[in-house]
Amino acid sequence: MMQNLAKSITDKICSYDNDSLSAEYINAKDIKNIAITGQHIIVTIVFGFPLASIKSSWSAALSTYLMQQFPTYTIDIQVSWKISAHVALNIQALGQVKNIIAVAAGKGGVGKSTVAVNLALALQQEGAAVGLLDADIYGPSQPTILAIHDRPIVNNKSIEPLQYHGLQVNSLGFLLPKEEAVVWRGPMISMALQQLLNDSQWSALDYLIIDLPPGTGDIQLTLAQKTPLSAVLLVSTPQTVATQDVRRAAAMFTKLNIPLLGIVENMAGYTCQNCGHSEHIFGNGGVNLLAAELMIPLLTSLPLDPRLGADNTAGLPLLLAEPQSVYALKYCQLARNVAARLAWQAHTYQFPKIIVTNKS
Repeated sequence: MMQNLAKSITDKICSYDNDSLSAEYINAKDIKNIAITGQHIIVTIVFGFPLASIKSSWSAALSTYLMQQFPTYTIDIQVSWKISAHVALNIQALGQVKNIIAVAAGKGGVGKSTVAVNLALALQQEGAAVGLLDADIYGPSQPTILAIHDRPIVNNKSIEPLQYHGLQVNSLGFLLPKEEAVVWRGPMISMALQQLLNDSQWSALDYLIIDLPPGTGDIQLTLAQKTPLSAVLLVSTPQTVATQDVRRAAAMFTKLNIPLLGIVENMAGYTCQNCGHSEHIFGNGGVNLLAAELMIPLLTSLPLDPRLGADNTAGLPLLLAEPQSVYALKYCQLARNVAARLAWQAHTYQFPKIIVTNKS
């Protein structure tokens, strides 16, 4: 009887849909123990992703729901998480970094850097140790977005990342004068990126978010070949030009056998703060069609918000400036979804060999 009751509870938990955590992110394997003593039940759940911001409210809501389903019992829910590493088998691990997530877009101007920094901050708020690497060597954005003017400490060949509200952050922009143009060829760019990655003294990190430059050039290929990427998150705006370029970026990462977590639709629409009228300035539906074509989920749609421009020059991303805003809550949900989808992946994957041939 107890076994049947435990199974019924497991089934109810796995089908429990909540605004803050969809049922699709709950796996029976996460339910580690169901202890039944008389009329009291303790359920122990260990997720593979962090969810600190909703832990208490979700646990209480689930407990209430289960007691409605099993009214003769009192039920306590104990929630924790354990983040595992997901790495390439044939690429050397990056120190104490468990997971490396690249944020990519096929073209510039889609807000990829804003998505990267807010995702990193959201993962941290959910209870993870997080780092942020600005891999855009030609045009690093993170020093401007975060308004960081300090230089990292460099000891011999090691670089100590800067701290920003608990994030570990590094960028070539911290080491060069902001007005200086980087006029380097591909091999120099690749070497600079490898030094930023490998010589940075990252402390123990659950996630390192890499803000990639737009396109599918030397930096992206070097990163994919030399770095144990766990997965890639794509960013696009709705218009055709943006989705076409993201399609090419997705094709590159697929050829390299790097998992795609999903896609973020940025600048999805604008609502006038005075009259409340909504307008799809960059079109509507393009990212949904792209996600269906690539067979990856559309993880969230983020609106165009005028506050983003002000916050991105003031050094305080919107997630920190207005943590209870709809925009900030969307990022926290995105962080949970990204981390959950990564947790489902196989813990290792094989990076393919790249062979260049000359066909006559």
